[in-house]
Amino acid sequence: MGPPVVELAEVSKAFGAVRALSGVSLRLLPGEAHALLGENGAGKSTLIKTLAGVHRPDAGRVLVAGRERRFSGPGDALAAGIAIIYQEPTLFGDLTVAENVFMGRQPLGFGRRIDVASMEARTAELFSRLGVRLDPARPARGLSIADQQLVEIAKALSFDARVIVMDEPTAALSAHEVRRLFGVVRALREQNAAVLFVSHRLDEVFALCQRATVLRDGAFVWSGELAEETPDSLVRRMVGRELSQLYPKQDTTTGEVLLEVRRLTREGVFTDVSFGVRSGEIVALSGLVGAGRSEVARAIFGVDRSDAGEVLVHGKAVKRGSPTAAMAAGIGFVPEDRRQQGLVVEASIERNTALASLGRLSTFGLLRRRTERALAQDWAVRLRLRFARLSDPAGVLSGGNQQKVVLAKWLSRNPSVLIVDEPTRGIDVGTKAEVHRLLSELAGQGVAVLMISSELPEVLGMADRVLVMHEGRLVEELSRAEATEERVALAAAGQAVTR
Repeated sequence: MGPPVVELAEVSKAFGAVRALSGVSLRLLPGEAHALLGENGAGKSTLIKTLAGVHRPDAGRVLVAGRERRFSGPGDALAAGIAIIYQEPTLFGDLTVAENVFMGRQPLGFGRRIDVASMEARTAELFSRLGVRLDPARPARGLSIADQQLVEIAKALSFDARVIVMDEPTAALSAHEVRRLFGVVRALREQNAAVLFVSHRLDEVFALCQRATVLRDGAFVWSGELAEETPDSLVRRMVGRELSQLYPKQDTTTGEVLLEVRRLTREGVFTDVSFGVRSGEIVALSGLVGAGRSEVARAIFGVDRSDAGEVLVHGKAVKRGSPTAAMAAGIGFVPEDRRQQGLVVEASIERNTALASLGRLSTFGLLRRRTERALAQDWAVRLRLRFARLSDPAGVLSGGNQQKVVLAKWLSRNPSVLIVDEPTRGIDVGTKAEVHRLLSELAGQGVAVLMISSELPEVLGMADRVLVMHEGRLVEELSRAEATEERVALAAAGQAVTR
């Protein structure tokens, strides 16, 4: 493949007393897709930001085409041919796709006016190189996450980037969009670019990448050919131990119906949804992206107001469109987007843990700080939270640890019904196993768990029953014994008999 396009040599980076990277080395070769693996908190984000010029290493060297480079900012890294495609791209919604690609570098024509035709033609050529079709003249607002990523990749090519870093690019994509992205990555490889692929999904890593590098606790662990590895061997390298069971589902005795949903409807979103969840049961709500799963969960909790139907907990109706009433009834809700909807990222870890319990932690309206800290400390130990100080902002935690804080916020209320929307999205395999263990333990304690998940192995591994949605309707109900990947996928695609 030739000499490395980019190389990190013994790079170290610390933030105060926290050592984020310690002597890490990485070599990216032309024409390869290289996976960067590790648990949340292993140092992947710091490494990416070092490549991007956001962080300057305390020690070690960054070499581009064999020459040492010192980046003073992201502009320097981009000028050196290194582009970062983040999980959630940030485009200017009111500008066209072509204007976003050439922002600040628009081609000029007569009278130094922007040559729109030339700009759109050059953008179309970039998309052609990637093997995708996207209208350069359409506004960026309304583009799917997958299409936004394509715009960012086209922008990177417009800078003649030789290294494309993709940070969790498939986390919010459908199966079709993932296949299209893989085709784009293969096109980039054929053009001799090096792709650094960051993902927790090992099946995607093996399908796409040729080599991998593993980090653990900020240190380099291993780098080598994936053809000589297995998913189990990579997991051992990442977590430093045998992972006994990813889906530790306990056998439980189900009791009375705790959550009952009757003919719930929200016009244009979902229609006539009815089901129940019993004590000690984990029920998975499955379906394709856009089928209405998250919207049903939000309506049950009262974030969105339903137009018809009712929600009952312990046989009593819950006031429609009122999260306060849902909480009082014993419902906890872990939303899909933990950063935007589950946390106040600027607030401390201890404050976030206590947010749903402020009433019982207060005396005459005054919050007892000692009680708040004790609550957070207790749940940090129970959930094996990794942090520096409880007073640190929640935003500094890794994705998996942020998810644990959101879980702690609701578990501290002892809910009888827990709704978890994509509970393991974007978190590493070791933390996934811990979250699964926790959900199984909660069901064993008699909690009714409603789990929304896009990962079929998670659905099949954890659910006692699977409810499948298609275009806003509940179309199939399968017991644990009946549920298979094929049956769930067929129902999600609308090939099951509609109720």
